[in-house]
Amino acid sequence: MDGQRLQAFWNQEVKSLLAVYKQFETLLPNPNAAGAEHRGEDGRYVETLVRAYLQKYLPKDLEVLTGFILRPAVKLGNNDRSRSGEQDLHTTQLDIIVYDSGIYPVFQRMVDTVIVPPEGVVAVLSIKKTLRDAEIVAECNALLDASKACRCDDSNVEARRRGPFLALVATDSDLADKREKKEKKLFEKLKILYGSNSVFDDMVGFIGDLSAWHVFKTRPPLNLTPKNSFAKYMYVELNDSELHQGFQFILSGILSVYYDKTRGGVKRPGYTAFAPKPATEIGKIYFSSLR
Repeated sequence: MDGQRLQAFWNQEVKSLLAVYKQFETLLPNPNAAGAEHRGEDGRYVETLVRAYLQKYLPKDLEVLTGFILRPAVKLGNNDRSRSGEQDLHTTQLDIIVYDSGIYPVFQRMVDTVIVPPEGVVAVLSIKKTLRDAEIVAECNALLDASKACRCDDSNVEARRRGPFLALVATDSDLADKREKKEKKLFEKLKILYGSNSVFDDMVGFIGDLSAWHVFKTRPPLNLTPKNSFAKYMYVELNDSELHQGFQFILSGILSVYYDKTRGGVKRPGYTAFAPKPATEIGKIYFSSLR
């Protein structure tokens, strides 16, 4: 397989993203710590930066927004009353919502901040400037709640639409622990959070520092059986020439949902190219259903 042009292209783009943030730090330095002086603006700048880079490369029907998902307990389709026994619910504010506004409507929009119904949500991302150990569970819980809000109500599990891609993305990380490797500690948090009765689509698909490493979830085989009904989590460290891997994984995750056969089935283009890179398995989490 070739694809070296794409690998070089995406690597330059990720380096450009990280360099733009460094310019922000240069102009607004913090004299007492790493990062820019204004912590709140620091995080918002990174969020805006990631949103801008994703928007450049996604189909025009997909908007990269921020805001809330509102799941109203109302009739769906022609006469689907599957939510009749529920209550209206909404998520907390989400850093990034990738939304199919070419097909689905929006409840409310103020510039790029929106309130949207769950049907059009293709991906949900939590963004951090620096990912810290204490934040992982809370961020993954927010992603879990967002995924549940987007879950299809079809009684036939096999007929359900694929859920949104979920990711926790940072441009830096501080997970140092001399007693235990960060990836092992991270997996143990996920294992406690999800347990063995989770839905595969509810489990976070990517956690990573774009400048150094990431953990990702592999999809199970097509011939799903009780013996292989597990999400396998893998860990990868990146050198300077491999920084494209994390950003490409996020793009691939978004596009894999957008082009999935349960969401329309338009043929997915050849758009990303992963160089061979050994990944270390850090654990498996069994699930009860795929969607």
